[in-house]
Amino acid sequence: MHIDRVSGDEPLLPARVHRPADLVRLFLGIVGIALVLALAAFAHGTTTGLEHDISASTGRAPQLLASFAGLAANIAIFIVPVAFAIERLIKRDGLRIADGVLAAVLAHGVSLATDLWVARAAPESIRDALTQPAPTGGLTDPVHGYLAPVIAYMTAVGMSRRPRWRVAMWAVLLLDAFAVLVNGYTTPFSIVATVLIGWTVAYGTLYAVGSPNVRPTGRHLLTGLRRVGFKPVTALRAEDGADDTEPHERGRRYIVTLEDGPPLDVTVVDREQQAQGFFYRVWQRLALRGITQRRSLQSLRQALEQEALLAYAAIAAGANAPKLIATSELGPDAVMLVYEHIGGRPLGQVPTEEITDELMAGAWRQVQALQSRRIAHRRLDADALLVDRSGNVVLTDLRGGEIAAGDLVLRMDVAQLLVTLGLRVGAERAVATGVAVLGPDAVADSLPLLQPIALTRISRSTLRQLARERAQREREKVLQAADAAKEAKAAAAEEEVSDRKTLKAERQAEKRAIDEALEEAREEDLLAQIRRQVLLIRPQAPIEPVRLERIKPRTLISFVAGAFAAYFLLSQLTHVQFGDLVEKADWAWVAAAVAFQALTYVAAALSLLGFVPEKVGFARTVLAQVAGSFVKLVAPAAVGGVALNTRFLQRSGVRPGLAVASVGASQLFGLGCHIMLLLSFGYVTGTERSSSLGPSRTVIGGLLTAAVLVLVVAAIPVLRKFVSTRVRSLFAGVIPRMLDVMQRPQKLLSGIGGMLLLTAANVMCLDAAIRAFGGELSYASIAVVFLTANALGSAAPTPGGVGAVELALTAALTVAGLPAEQGTPAVLLFRLMTLWLPVLPGWLSFTHLTRKGAI
Repeated sequence: MHIDRVSGDEPLLPARVHRPADLVRLFLGIVGIALVLALAAFAHGTTTGLEHDISASTGRAPQLLASFAGLAANIAIFIVPVAFAIERLIKRDGLRIADGVLAAVLAHGVSLATDLWVARAAPESIRDALTQPAPTGGLTDPVHGYLAPVIAYMTAVGMSRRPRWRVAMWAVLLLDAFAVLVNGYTTPFSIVATVLIGWTVAYGTLYAVGSPNVRPTGRHLLTGLRRVGFKPVTALRAEDGADDTEPHERGRRYIVTLEDGPPLDVTVVDREQQAQGFFYRVWQRLALRGITQRRSLQSLRQALEQEALLAYAAIAAGANAPKLIATSELGPDAVMLVYEHIGGRPLGQVPTEEITDELMAGAWRQVQALQSRRIAHRRLDADALLVDRSGNVVLTDLRGGEIAAGDLVLRMDVAQLLVTLGLRVGAERAVATGVAVLGPDAVADSLPLLQPIALTRISRSTLRQLARERAQREREKVLQAADAAKEAKAAAAEEEVSDRKTLKAERQAEKRAIDEALEEAREEDLLAQIRRQVLLIRPQAPIEPVRLERIKPRTLISFVAGAFAAYFLLSQLTHVQFGDLVEKADWAWVAAAVAFQALTYVAAALSLLGFVPEKVGFARTVLAQVAGSFVKLVAPAAVGGVALNTRFLQRSGVRPGLAVASVGASQLFGLGCHIMLLLSFGYVTGTERSSSLGPSRTVIGGLLTAAVLVLVVAAIPVLRKFVSTRVRSLFAGVIPRMLDVMQRPQKLLSGIGGMLLLTAANVMCLDAAIRAFGGELSYASIAVVFLTANALGSAAPTPGGVGAVELALTAALTVAGLPAEQGTPAVLLFRLMTLWLPVLPGWLSFTHLTRKGAI
């Protein structure tokens, strides 16, 4: 008699789980529905011909067969779902039936909504593709109100995962489709749309409410071990550690004691854990180049075979790895892998003082053994390195590895182990032990792979945490230096020092103290320390990072946003007759718009130089602002301008920290000026049409919204800490720079005047564009329109704010009272002057400054 016993408090498994596969199928269903509707809308001739051919083919079927098919389909389409529900209830699986009923109700609602949309709002081509004259009169339904719920029900209850019921389900669906097509109650596109709607709603419901959890527990594990010949007594669930954050699923681990013999280490992998990190792996496959990525979602059989292969290959290569004893399935949704038990601790749990050079050399010898047979581990973080009782290093978690790996992947393993050991004992010891085992050339060859994208998620997360701590220490040191300088200044004031030269010397000393504190506070990150240590051994080692990213998240966002922007612009341009615009445009105002746009570059140069106490050439600064017009097309406007100006100031002789502070002070002051101008002009526009001198409702609403946001930030500790940290760092770097500028009135006047002139020139340019097509608005209204659109353009992820600025300008001008036939061409002319025409001069300026070494 066996008593299944699971020792310890095994964590309870959730009753329901949200499967990423259901979300993917939901997305595919939506895409399929969109493709069907697009084909019906834009390929009307093709759909009409297809329907005619199918109708001609089905019309030849005998009427007796058509009638019998219709009767059999009507009976089977109700009997089969009910029979499956009864079978599930008998087996006490009522949750699946409840999911199916919910999916059927939602599918019926979606079907009714689709029918209503097609009848009242859909294009005529879509209506023709989904409906036809019914034999009884009128039009057929675009979506079958009873078929879509049945499909949703059958999909949600999981009939497709059971072979016999799957055959019955497809037989019923095909029979019903044949019956309604032959009898003229539907169209082929209607059938396809109905199936897709039912399928999509089913998977959407499953992902929203979750699927019943069928993951095996410890008791199932003990039963499975008995089936493969073991005699288990107890199973103790091991702690998973970082399982929730690591993309490579580790599985659930158990330590199993036997009636006789040593204990076993058992890993259980089920479909839910197999799906962990699915979207991360999909992104890795899209984003990384030159690296073989395993399939985003493996089957359990593939995962079992891959881990078994890697375990045997690692041992054959001479590496210390757990010996795989047995494998087995635990039902249809899980597998287990049985290893010899190795007592020990992961490297992450070993105290730092116990990590000796010999222990680290042991880790490097394991990597050397793997690489001698072209085996890559792919995740050599601290949890994958087990230190046994004898102090030997054992490699675990081989499931994500590769055999016959390329040089790039093997070098990534070396880089990863350098980071893993460096996080525990420092860069110097990590590099020294690696060089002692692998040799200096092998370690030096890994430098181009020493970049965050090539590391595991755990390592990247740890490096980001260290970077935040390092930045916090730097801020604290700078603030301490600033406080000390203020105290010295206050002490000098108490002594009533009135000599101007002495005061100037004290201010310079204060500034110098802050700069020195900033330089002393800077710390190298771990990757830079590792590079420096390797270069001490191999000065000629390559350090230029290998480009691993095929696409960056910002590029993807910009592409998607650009697609929407292009759609918006094309939809606007289809209503514009360019020939009429050229004839109707007042070219005197067009010339004025060009002049005002040229003035913006002079204003931008004055604004920037006003916050730079050092001497910088005015002509080159103007050229740098013109070059910014070209940079806007390859980066968001605010980001590109900041980077270009910072680089220009550094190349002009301004120290890097001071260059960043100057540009930051300019941006900070510009933000404040922007808000003040927007509120001021908003107030004016609110009083233009009213005899009252009270502020407009827009201004009141904006102030109330700002007050509510301030209260929310102040009430939430996390937000309050985030804002206070950013504000303190701002005062530590930017505010001292602004104090330097305020001591020079001519510089301050240049900065303020340049900002006001920049806004005025842009407003006048937009006004000239409006007047070029016969429109007219007040300057206050145009200023509000421009300032609002400019803020949206700076926040938009598209290059130069394309799409967002046009949409904002058009909508704002319409609200301000300008007719669309004047507002749309005015916006196009304004954007032509401010974005597209300056591209060629900007490229020429950018090339000239680059050749001269000014940027």
